[in-house]
Amino acid sequence: MTLTERPDQDVPSRKPQGGLSPERLADVTAALRGPVDQGKLPGLVALVARDGHVHVDTLGVQDLQSGVPMRRDTLFRTASMAKPITAVATLMLVEDGVLQLDGPVDRWLPELANRRVLRALDGPLDDTVPARRSITVRDLLTLRLGIGAVMAPPDTYPIQRAMQEAGVAPGFEPIPHPPDEFMRRLGALPLIHPPGERWMYHTGFEVLGVLLARASGMSLEALLSERLFKPLGMHDTAFSVPEAKLDRLSTAYQRDADTGAMTVVDAPSTGRFSRPPTFPAGGGQGGGLVTTADDFLTFCRMLLNAGRHGATRILSPGSIQELLTDQIPPEQKDASPFFPGFWDTSGWGFGGAVTTRPDGISPTAGRFGWAGGFGTTFFIDPQQGLAAILLTQQLMGGPDDEAFAVAFSKAAYAALG
Repeated sequence: MTLTERPDQDVPSRKPQGGLSPERLADVTAALRGPVDQGKLPGLVALVARDGHVHVDTLGVQDLQSGVPMRRDTLFRTASMAKPITAVATLMLVEDGVLQLDGPVDRWLPELANRRVLRALDGPLDDTVPARRSITVRDLLTLRLGIGAVMAPPDTYPIQRAMQEAGVAPGFEPIPHPPDEFMRRLGALPLIHPPGERWMYHTGFEVLGVLLARASGMSLEALLSERLFKPLGMHDTAFSVPEAKLDRLSTAYQRDADTGAMTVVDAPSTGRFSRPPTFPAGGGQGGGLVTTADDFLTFCRMLLNAGRHGATRILSPGSIQELLTDQIPPEQKDASPFFPGFWDTSGWGFGGAVTTRPDGISPTAGRFGWAGGFGTTFFIDPQQGLAAILLTQQLMGGPDDEAFAVAFSKAAYAALG
């Protein structure tokens, strides 16, 4: 089913725009329909919004066995798309004066005080030197706390094995420990790099989730609900799904790259989201938050509207601007391996990638967004007043998944009126 463009009175934009072209929106639908019709994806919900108009595609099914159709309000696991939400919550506590952006986190995270740093990535865990300074809130937001995903095959280095054995390594599986135990285990390991010097993916945002809970005196779930989701009206976004909504949660699959066969990795009624998590993942590991396309659009609108939602101020324009600005200097990008070509046209703001030059998707710099391991992706473009959200329920497994997200993003830009 396809829901075509409809008026919407609360799509924020920094300046009047030209809306969306109805003719070109057909190309968005066509770009999405192919993989679903070919059986490469069970289903999806995709949304493009600009200048008072929202276009939504609902294609395929929530569950292959039952054949329940996708709906606009279907719930999806968003994984690492939780990162910008956690970043916004962090900046709210900074504006409250509870946290300081460039202040040390030692008060709230004593497990990370007095860090020691490996002399060499391939060295033994006890060959370390003292860190020159403490880890700061900014280090966590910019993934420069000094530990995270090592971009090498598993077990290449001793620190990788140690992180895996401790249950603190980045990955698809949920973190098995409660927050305090996670921090104890992480704190028992040395840093890989000195704080603030190199970008390493993911771990900083799981630490941020713990920091937010301790600094606020609330659980991360309660903090996000009270300070962000309720004010924004994101009533379907949470770390778990109540029983009354489980019929709207899509089944998560993994596709075999050779045979194309799909296996269930998380079922709605018996899976991990049918109950509160042991570790509420501010970085999204194991699935992170569940949400709907419209809930996440509300979050995107707030970002596009410089931190305001209707009459409610969530963040100041200055904080939003910093969140959307590349924070990583060129020399650190050169020393921070990630996916090939990532740093050629991208930087990292607070919780997501920022394009630093035209990249074949957007014609100008400044697009902000991120993806999730369950096949979700989003971006906003403040210059165009554009938001685009793609939600699927299949674990990302290779270049085809990235190509699909890129095709959707290009089609969204091509639909600009």
